[in-house]
Amino acid sequence: MKLLVCISKAPDTTSKIDFVDNNTKFNEAGVQYIVNPYDEWYALVRALELKETLGGTVTTITVGPPEDEAVIRKALAIGADESVRINAVAKDAYFTAFQIADYAKKGGFDIVFTGKETINYNGSQVGGMIAELLNQPFISLASKLDVSGTTATIHKEIPGGTEIVEVNLPFIISAAKGMAEQRIPNMRGIMAARTKPLQIIEPVVTDELVSFVSYDLPKAKSACKYIDPANMAELVHLLHTEAKVI
Repeated sequence: MKLLVCISKAPDTTSKIDFVDNNTKFNEAGVQYIVNPYDEWYALVRALELKETLGGTVTTITVGPPEDEAVIRKALAIGADESVRINAVAKDAYFTAFQIADYAKKGGFDIVFTGKETINYNGSQVGGMIAELLNQPFISLASKLDVSGTTATIHKEIPGGTEIVEVNLPFIISAAKGMAEQRIPNMRGIMAARTKPLQIIEPVVTDELVSFVSYDLPKAKSACKYIDPANMAELVHLLHTEAKVI
């Protein structure tokens, strides 16, 4: 099987978030980046499990500048066979999906994996766009994936239960919690990652459909107010006049 896993970077959750250039650009100064957890823990690891069971290769693909190679190497250390970096800043979801789809259509991949979303944008857009551009089925938010021959059985959590679908290869899938268990790269994997192939490809030209006007930080949380459990009248008053939820 030929498996392609989309890998993106995300700020470590302890990073301080700030914006520059009149709030139109994320301030990357001092930010520590990690592999987006949904890409690493679920999409990549499940792809590796399928390779170990059914044979084949796992390739990761990232749209990003040279600075992203540290997170790419981590994916190689976990077990991917090779990586591709599209040499461009990931401007928006469509641009990113277009670059990945252009590479994927030439590679003849059986499954293209994405994480269900990135933890910095939470858009969940790239997977569906790749599927549309490749004219292939897309299964989103999958929590379980099994492959038998040319047919995959996929579970996804829905309100009140689990939906089970079958789809023929090739297809695109976004991986959610439950798809696999996190793997920690060992020293052997880290050393091997240094010599694994990393192909750098220049981006293809595409329309820029989105521009970012500005970013805003959420309002600071107000202090907690504690109400005597016996004083329900005050609680109702505050919920009505201050929280404005009733």
